Amino acid sequence: MILAPSVLSADFSRLREEIQAAESGGAQSFHCDVMDGHFVPNLTFGPMIVAAMRKLTPLPLDVHLMVEDADGLIDSFVQAGADGITVHVEACPHLHRTLSRIQAAGVKAGIALNPATPLGTIEEVIGMLDLLLIMTVNPGFGGQEFIPAGLNKLARAAKMRERAGLEFLLQVDGGVSPSNVRSLVECGADIVVAGSAVFDGSDPSRAAAKILRAAAKHVD
Repeated sequence: MILAPSVLSADFSRLREEIQAAESGGAQSFHCDVMDGHFVPNLTFGPMIVAAMRKLTPLPLDVHLMVEDADGLIDSFVQAGADGITVHVEACPHLHRTLSRIQAAGVKAGIALNPATPLGTIEEVIGMLDLLLIMTVNPGFGGQEFIPAGLNKLARAAKMRERAGLEFLLQVDGGVSPSNVRSLVECGADIVVAGSAVFDGSDPSRAAAKILRAAAKHVD
C-alpha cells in the first residue's frame, strides 16, 4: 500500500520540513488537493504551490482537481510538475475528452467519485484510467469523519477492476486513520490519502509510520 499524505493539512510555513518528515516516515507520494470555492466550498492553492513542492521532493505529486473547470487547469499543473491529475466525474461533462487531454499531456489520469456518485458513471471510460479515487468524505474540507459506506464501494470497485481485467490503482481519500486503514487495504485500496492523520501538528514522520504499520498488520 502507498501512503500519499495530503499537503492541505501541512504547515505551509514549514513546508520543506513537513515534506521531509513525511518522507522519512514512509510516504511514497504526495496528494495535492486543489479546490476552487465553486465545485467545493473551499479555496486552497494553485500551480505555484505544486511548483514549489516539485523543488522539495522527488516523490510523485498527485494533483486532485476539485474544480468546475478542470480542462482549463490541466496544462498549468502539468507544467508545475504534477505526475498525475485526478478530476471529478461530477464536474466533467465531457469526461472522455478531459481524460484524453490529461494523457496527452504525459501524466497519469484519474477519476474521483464523491460518496453519493455511483460506480457506473465511469463504466464507459474505465479502460482509460490510471487511478480511481473513492472519496470517503464529501470533498471540500480536511479533517472530516470517514464515511463507512465507502468500504463497500471500494470493494465493488476492486471487483469491477478485476472483471474488466484492468490494472488501474484504487485510491481512497477522506478520514483515513490507523484505525481504519487495515479495512481499506482489505477492500482493495492501493493508495491511501491521509491529511490531518499525518500532519497533525506533532511529528509527521511518526504519524506516517504509524499508518503504514497499521496497514501492514493486515498483509499476510
